[in-house]
Amino acid sequence: MSYSFGFRAINKQAAKVEAANRFAAIIEQQPAHAKDRDAVLANVGAAIDLLADDEHRDVSVSMNGYIAWPVGEVPENLGTVSIAAQACLVAREANATT
Repeated sequence: MSYSFGFRAINKQAAKVEAANRFAAIIEQQPAHAKDRDAVLANVGAAIDLLADDEHRDVSVSMNGYIAWPVGEVPENLGTVSIAAQACLVAREANATT
């Protein structure tokens, strides 16, 4: 089960909130991702925290990953986990998440 999404936010706190909201939507579609939720949000949060505070630039975030389990097993028995997050400061745009 995989996910991939990106967004822009007006600051680091808004980016963390948006990441949590987007991943909650993933869990609604793919309930097995509840298993990696905390690790995914910790990963993206750590990336966002490393950015400088800059009120003149937006925070751009890209997240993707997947989980898998052996054939015949249940999702609780994960055999593969991939978690990736990128965060960067970019020129301010009017359509950033508030």
